[in-house]
Amino acid sequence: MFINFADLPLHQNLFLDYLYEFENTERFYKINFRDTEKYSDVFENIVSQERYHLAELKRIIFEQYNGKQLSKQTQRNIELLDEPNTIAVVTGQQLGIFGGPLYTFYKIVTAIKLCSHLKEEFVEYKFVPVFWMEGDDHDFDEVRSIKIIDNGNLLKNINYEDGLDEETNRGSVANIKLNNNIYDLFNELSESLRDTEFKKDIIDQLKIYYQPGRSFHEAFSDLLFDLFDDAGLIIFNPTEPKVKKLLKPVFKKEIEDFREHSEDVVKTSAELEEYYHAQVKIKPINIFLQEDESRYLIEPVDEEFRLKGKRKKFSKDDLLRLLKEEPERFSPNVILRPICQDFLFPTGMYVAGPGEISYFAQVIPMYKEFNLQQPIVYPRSSVTILEAQHKSIIEKNNLKVTDFFTEEDALNEKIINLLSDINIEPIFDKSKKAANDIFEQLKKEIEEVDPTLIDPVEKTRERTIANLDNLFNKAKNARERQHETALRQIEKVRSVIYPNNNLQERELSYIYFANKYGTDILKWIFDQILINKFEHQIIEL
Repeated sequence: MFINFADLPLHQNLFLDYLYEFENTERFYKINFRDTEKYSDVFENIVSQERYHLAELKRIIFEQYNGKQLSKQTQRNIELLDEPNTIAVVTGQQLGIFGGPLYTFYKIVTAIKLCSHLKEEFVEYKFVPVFWMEGDDHDFDEVRSIKIIDNGNLLKNINYEDGLDEETNRGSVANIKLNNNIYDLFNELSESLRDTEFKKDIIDQLKIYYQPGRSFHEAFSDLLFDLFDDAGLIIFNPTEPKVKKLLKPVFKKEIEDFREHSEDVVKTSAELEEYYHAQVKIKPINIFLQEDESRYLIEPVDEEFRLKGKRKKFSKDDLLRLLKEEPERFSPNVILRPICQDFLFPTGMYVAGPGEISYFAQVIPMYKEFNLQQPIVYPRSSVTILEAQHKSIIEKNNLKVTDFFTEEDALNEKIINLLSDINIEPIFDKSKKAANDIFEQLKKEIEEVDPTLIDPVEKTRERTIANLDNLFNKAKNARERQHETALRQIEKVRSVIYPNNNLQERELSYIYFANKYGTDILKWIFDQILINKFEHQIIEL
């Protein structure tokens, strides 16, 4: 089953037009992902561009895999990176603890399956899937929590607390070391998950990845490796000093030409605001600098630069000298990250979620500034998993899955109306209309008798309507009590299908499903996902 994204809440018009009315967005994106006849031109431009660093990049990636037993497919894909006519299909995500929300895995599955599809269609090229670990990001809240459905059938948010103040600048997430508080997270997770035959093995395996002294990037990388190495996924850590050394030309150009870059991006963002929205707030310079183990945005001040929130200043020569000597201290923001990625890799496709597709419209001008071919932005697969027992409840109550993608009150009203012999809403609406009509007529007639009585009549009308509303709420509550069992069942289903008024893929961790069905659930999801429908897919379990 597939649902058009326009029929789901919370999706921006820019994303919807990119999918279904591309001609409206062509001025921003240039390349239509549905126009497969243009793919060859893009691929040719990418492979014809000299990337003298690819051999070194390949060596770095093999070093990042040091100590791991690679699958033959991953080994081969890394080897292909510096060969002619190799195209990278890239996706990425922040390093969410235990893998983050489900959509992280859907991105990976899309990239892997897209490579297989492209190999069949464009035999002259070799395609390799790459996962860019966005470890330079410093938003700790983005990565420290997971959400599951607990043993009480409620959505539960479980956080890793590192013991530091919320306002602490922890620097890049990749380098944050876990401490003994990780055991508190595991204890809470174990208490919250229902007991199943898979629970102990899953938690024991997670404890191998996430243990005190290990960094977020080490744990996240090992998790993805165990889950996706057999499929040939190249897991890449861009935060390493050797990688930053390769990125020096990008950072140097941004420092030297930030005004021209910013002007182009600001112009595009202003145009976007006229028709849609600008996803990202534009900064004058798209680079962060690490200082005292914290990460600060670089800001221009007159003819100098300073770190946001700090008094320390740098001349341009100071920054360039620092870049030459310590490139590992520099990192890109959300606008420059795609440029870094596609400078390093021969990226032909970037697999993106709705938010990324929206902000890519602001990034496109940067490709011209850096003399790079922009990749084709390919929408990731979007999925809701529908379990058999939930499907049964939906059908028993004469509902459809699409009924759940709405506010809880609206869904409950629909349920009650379906189950009740009497629909009280029209009765009370009719009664309130009749009362209003009576009082309006009374006001007209009494005005001729004594105009000073108009105000008491109006107040009497307001009390009458308020009494009717009060009576309606009592009748509504009584009706809900009659159907309490059905409403509880529906609430249980909704907590999984549309938790927290959001798509399942954006809220739940894969651990919820792995705990119920085993880690092989990912292989089943992999087989079920279709990557060329560009609609929200419901897969039945």
